[in-house]
Amino acid sequence: MLTTAVPSSFVATLPTSGLGGPGSTGIAPSGAGSSGAAPFGDLLKNAVSGIDSLEQQASTTVEGLLRGTGVDVHDAMIATQKADMSFELALAVRNKAVAAYQQVMGMQF
Repeated sequence: MLTTAVPSSFVATLPTSGLGGPGSTGIAPSGAGSSGAAPFGDLLKNAVSGIDSLEQQASTTVEGLLRGTGVDVHDAMIATQKADMSFELALAVRNKAVAAYQQVMGMQF
């Protein structure tokens, strides 16, 4: 399994809306109501749109590099790596969710 360190500059660009601080589960207490807590579907939709926007940005910078419109090679590589890392993170989360679902479905009651 390949593990890589995540640069702090990449972490700073990740969206944090709907996420709590350190140690937070991101789940509102049952008595909290709906004020301030985003539904899971909205969080998922925002995460997917963030991944899509990073992919679009990477595509735009690579096209700019190939056309010679003033995009530096390192800018294109950084945008491509950001998009790749965000997709890999989403894929890992998806795999964990599928594994958890399969484990729950395998339980006997």
